[in-house]
Amino acid sequence: KTCQTGKISTAEAAAQSHTARDAAVQTEQGKDAVQGFQQEVQVDYTGLLLFLQRVEDAVIKELNKNWKSHAFDGFEVNWTDQDETVLCLHTLSYPEAQDQNLQVTSVSWNATGSVIACSYGRLDDGDWSTEKSYVCTWNLDRRGLNPQHPDLVVDVPSSVMCLAFHPSQPSLIAGGLFSGELVVWDTSRTEDPVIWRTGMTDDTHTDPVYQVNWLPDTKHRNHARLLSVATDGKILVWREERDGRLALAEGFAIVAQQIPRSTRLKKVAWGEAAVGVTSLSLSHFDAGVFVVGVEGGYCLRCSSRAQSPALRPGGSVPLRAPAELAFSPHAGPVYSVSCSPFHRQNLFLSCGTDGQVHLHSMLQTQPLFALQLSKKYLFCICWSPVRPLVFAAASGEGKYLQVPPLEHKIKREVHLFDLGRSTQKPTVSLKQSVSDCPVYCLEFNTKHTRLLAAGDAAGTVKVWQLSSDFTEQGPREMSHLEQLASEIMD
Repeated sequence: KTCQTGKISTAEAAAQSHTARDAAVQTEQGKDAVQGFQQEVQVDYTGLLLFLQRVEDAVIKELNKNWKSHAFDGFEVNWTDQDETVLCLHTLSYPEAQDQNLQVTSVSWNATGSVIACSYGRLDDGDWSTEKSYVCTWNLDRRGLNPQHPDLVVDVPSSVMCLAFHPSQPSLIAGGLFSGELVVWDTSRTEDPVIWRTGMTDDTHTDPVYQVNWLPDTKHRNHARLLSVATDGKILVWREERDGRLALAEGFAIVAQQIPRSTRLKKVAWGEAAVGVTSLSLSHFDAGVFVVGVEGGYCLRCSSRAQSPALRPGGSVPLRAPAELAFSPHAGPVYSVSCSPFHRQNLFLSCGTDGQVHLHSMLQTQPLFALQLSKKYLFCICWSPVRPLVFAAASGEGKYLQVPPLEHKIKREVHLFDLGRSTQKPTVSLKQSVSDCPVYCLEFNTKHTRLLAAGDAAGTVKVWQLSSDFTEQGPREMSHLEQLASEIMD
């Protein structure tokens, strides 16, 4: 609600002195003159006391009325200066990787939020299997940062498709390779940074690994497990062994048989055919629940507690069927899913080759809303770790913006949404690169929450500094998200 006072009458007046007078002041003034400036102000304390006693009852009455008022419920004072601009702080690249036309396939922030890593590989046409790639890291807090000279470069014989820093150990980073292997590097060891790897066994993925996540090991607090997904349909959990080997601890497989007949994948026989998994996101409210995106366009709610066999031969560990619910599909493969870290109904976002963003609740199969963001692929989507209504999306093509008077077309490939402002269009769209190339990966910094990293097909990583609009949670923002979800569901 707003209010407006009555019209205020204004008038202009000018004053000009017509006389002038010069006066000189010296420090050697007499005592009498100094005392004239320092005379104590006379206060009628008796009169002041009588006034306070006379108005005491009225003041207490008004204070009690204010104390019971709800006019400012939810209002939070913002003591920091508001910053409405989004700036590009750094443009990072490794020239040797760019010379080989390698692309940034993944970005990850370490546990301190100061170091960013990127993997180089290929997500388009090319001989990925024989082409070597790199993992590069930059410490953004280091003095004399050279954006074209990484602090660490790790040579990898196969294309690296995904990366993930350890959640608490800043020097450990896991990567998934095109060959199907998983490797863990210790960035503090410059000579031989590889400390664990799966090797090529019957348990190893037979297709490229498109996502890797660290999982806490509930039995061994000092250890962590790795979860990997690949287009061979397997979701595998690995544990570390003393001999530098990652051994399979448990595994799941998505096959067409587990998908409900009413939502059966097109052109896939209902049976034991594998369904390629392209992305995964863990629930922030239930450790046993996760969402996967598959090549057939579906998102599936899965449970790690599932005990049904996957009905397909496995390796050393029998594989289980985790799928519980299939959501309304995209028109093409799903490339990215992201569970909200805030909403108790477990909202999640998905995007894919149809250029659409879907907002889903795990409680129903139909999306809460679907937004056509791009005519080309959407490669990554990610919820903000600090704003319940904010998320980012990376596209192969943005909207064309007419910029008078030149009327030229600019492509924006990184989109920031604030659902509190609009559910139909981005709040801010950013131009990632000069060339016409897609953005493949995004990641918010959970420690330095104003930083967002984006990697693209030109081989560059841009670190964006977000404005306070995207990092400071507004009053009743959680209830706004609850209301948004319930209104759309109704």
